Amino acid sequence: MAVPEMISLEEARELVLSRVSPLQPEMVSLLDLIGRVAAEDLASDIEVSPFAHSAMDGFAMRASQLAGASEDAPVELDVIAEVPAGGWFEGTIGEGQCVRIMTGAPLPADADAVVKYEVVGVVSGEGRAGGRVAFTAPAQAGDNVRPAGDEAHAGEVIVHAGEVIHSAGVGFLAGCGVTEAATYRRPQVGIIATGAELVPPTEVPVRGQIRNSNSFMLAAACIDAGAVPHILPISPDDYDGLLAEVSDAARTFDFVITSGGAANGDYDFIKKVVDAAGELLMTTVNMRPGKAQTFGIVHGTPVFGLPGNPAAAYLGFEMIIRPALRAMQGYSHFSRPTVTARLAEDMCKRDPRRIFNRATLCKEADGSYSVMPAKNQSSGLFGPIQRANCFMVMPEGTGEYHKGDMLECVLLDIPEEVLL
Repeated sequence: MAVPEMISLEEARELVLSRVSPLQPEMVSLLDLIGRVAAEDLASDIEVSPFAHSAMDGFAMRASQLAGASEDAPVELDVIAEVPAGGWFEGTIGEGQCVRIMTGAPLPADADAVVKYEVVGVVSGEGRAGGRVAFTAPAQAGDNVRPAGDEAHAGEVIVHAGEVIHSAGVGFLAGCGVTEAATYRRPQVGIIATGAELVPPTEVPVRGQIRNSNSFMLAAACIDAGAVPHILPISPDDYDGLLAEVSDAARTFDFVITSGGAANGDYDFIKKVVDAAGELLMTTVNMRPGKAQTFGIVHGTPVFGLPGNPAAAYLGFEMIIRPALRAMQGYSHFSRPTVTARLAEDMCKRDPRRIFNRATLCKEADGSYSVMPAKNQSSGLFGPIQRANCFMVMPEGTGEYHKGDMLECVLLDIPEEVLL
């Protein structure tokens, strides 16, 4: 199959997403579910709450007992018992009687309303058992009462397959008796940096050498995407060596990422390796930085070859690889949130590709956004990305952009599920 010479970013993302699917589910404990996707419907084992209870500290009675109560004609009731949370009132509430009750305590069987403590007048006994209290307004059945099964019924699905489970969801599941659940397995990702010039970060480079920073950036990006990274040994610029490493990694991991060697130089081998070892599907994407983006399938495993320039590798991961790793974990949202912002200075665009400028987004007093591109847009730098909070997108084509023009900005470090 002929590989297209250059495709759009949208086509590239769709191509990669079409070749991945959620990994097999695994059972994990409750706290390990935070931020992960439920792989099955989860149901409550009981009514939640299992009994009707008071929503606040106050006095429980039948609402009919307070009919006609007013400031001018208050209704007085004797307090015959106190019910704390965890307690239970076994008796009956007679005419002219009420029960002092605390938040969360079970509602007495013959009560149907609770009047909060702050609006009840104390006649005697400090409002405690043996005392007497006065009510100056009528009550309605159900006032300040949470009925049994208010949040869930026994057997009711409380989290559906495909839902992302957040911290509140963990609490909900715990209350419903779910202590472990199936979620999609996190992708194991093999990361290979290529280049004879690379040395580990623990070494001080000598002439002609640089530290291997890309592997650590990619590992961190994998963790942020929910995947589990494995940094593999640096591969020298050697076809046979890279072929062996990629083939071995493809048999071992769920996804393989290489950085460097993605262009057309004499020592750029990743395209040839993927083509020889499997199915080459993509080589270039119409964007800057990061035109050279290699993708294919080797031994049934997605293999992605990123450029060696840090900004190009970072952008390729964010825009194409991250969505794929999320899809493998069952997520359904793949795009970072975007906003439109006013350009803070004039710019001239001479490259026809879609350009992602590292930039800083600011919110103005009127609620609108302005965006200032970083002064240095070199694809060889990490610093401008670290100091940026967005990618400012300049669409395909050339031309002049003027201060005040509206441009789309892709927000960094904002979860895909957030709607703006």
